[in-house]
Amino acid sequence: MQGPLSDIVVLDLSRALAGPHGTQMLGDLGALVIKVEHPGGGDESRGWGPPFAGPDGDISTYFLAANRNKRSITLDLKTEEGAALLTRLVRQSDVLVENFRTGVLDRLGFPVERLHELNPRLVVLSITGFGHDGPEGGRPGYDQIAQGEAGLMSLTGPSPDEPYRVGASIADLLAGIHGAYGVLAALYERERTGRGKVVRTSLLASVVGVHSYHGTAWTVGGKVPGANGNHHASIAPYGAFRCADGIIQIAAANDAQWRRLAPLLGIDPEAPEYAVNRQRFAHRDELVADMEKALTRHDRAHWLAELSRLGIPAGAVRTLDEVYAWEQTRSQNLVVTVDHPVLGTVELPGSPLRFDGEPPAEHRAPPELGADDQAVLDWLAKREA
Repeated sequence: MQGPLSDIVVLDLSRALAGPHGTQMLGDLGALVIKVEHPGGGDESRGWGPPFAGPDGDISTYFLAANRNKRSITLDLKTEEGAALLTRLVRQSDVLVENFRTGVLDRLGFPVERLHELNPRLVVLSITGFGHDGPEGGRPGYDQIAQGEAGLMSLTGPSPDEPYRVGASIADLLAGIHGAYGVLAALYERERTGRGKVVRTSLLASVVGVHSYHGTAWTVGGKVPGANGNHHASIAPYGAFRCADGIIQIAAANDAQWRRLAPLLGIDPEAPEYAVNRQRFAHRDELVADMEKALTRHDRAHWLAELSRLGIPAGAVRTLDEVYAWEQTRSQNLVVTVDHPVLGTVELPGSPLRFDGEPPAEHRAPPELGADDQAVLDWLAKREA
C-alpha cells in the first residue's frame, strides 16, 4: 500500500465495527494492517446480516464495510502457540488496536506493561464501551445502548417524547475515527520521545465529544436540549420542508440569506416576527407553515434551481442508491473498486480523505478468514532475520 503511513505496521485485534473502522482508516493511509482473527469463525461481523452476498450467500456486506486494506491471520490467543505468535507480531508492530472488554487482554497475558516490555515503541489503542475505568468502566459497549446513554437519542427524532437512534452505528464509527486520530498523534509524539503510549477512547467519549453546541446549551446556557425533528436547534429556517412532490432541505443560516429567500416565497423578510434569527426561531412553527404554503406550489426541481440561482444552500433527500449513482459522489473518489476472491469486482464506500497531487489509491478487498496466514508468517520471518 502507498500512503503517508506506508512504513507503519498495525496489529488489529479488534472486531465488530469501532476498532475495525479505525484500523481501516489507517490501512487507507497506507499502513500494513494485520487483522488477527480466531480460527473458529473470525470476527463476529462476518456473520452479521442480512444482506449477504456470494454464490453461497455467506459473505457479510457488514464485514466488507470495515475491513478493506487488511491481511487476515487466524490465531487462538488462549493457546501457547497463539500467544507465542502474538508476541512475535507485537515486537514487529508500530500500533496495536484492541476493543476487548476491560481486563480481557490482561487475562490473556498481554497487559500494557507486558506489551511495552516487548516493544517500547508500540502505540496501543484501546476502545471500550464506557471507558476503561470509573464506576461503570467494565460495561460492554454496544452502539445503540451508547447512543442512549450518551444523550444522542434524546437529540434525535421528531420530538423530545420520541427518542430515535441515529440510522448509522455512529457511536461505533466515531470511536473508530477518534481512535485513529489518537494513534496518529501518538505516532507523531513517538518521533520525539522514542516511546509508544496508550491511547484510550470509548463509545461514550466519542458521542459526548461531538455534543458540540448541544453540550454548551446545558453546561453554559442551563438548557437541556431536546429533539427538533428535521429542524436546527438554533437556526431558522434550517431544515426539511414539504414541496409539491416531496421533501426539500433549505438552510438560510444568516439574515442576508433570509432576505434573499423570503421574497422568493412571498414572505416579508422584515416582518417583526421574522426579521432576525432570534425572532424566526421563536416563531418557527409559523415560519415553516408560511414557507410550505409557497413551496407546495412547485416541485423539488423547480425550487432547487431557484434556490441555487439565489445562492441559498438547499438540497434533496437522497436514498443510498441515488447517493452512489450521483456523479458528485464518484468525482470525490467516495466509491472504490476492489477485486474480491469470491465476489469478483465490487464497489465499496471509499475513504473520505484525498491528498493533492496524488492519484486515487488502489485498495485491497476485505480478506477471507485466514487468507494471509502464510504470507504474514513469511513477512514476519523476514522482519526477524
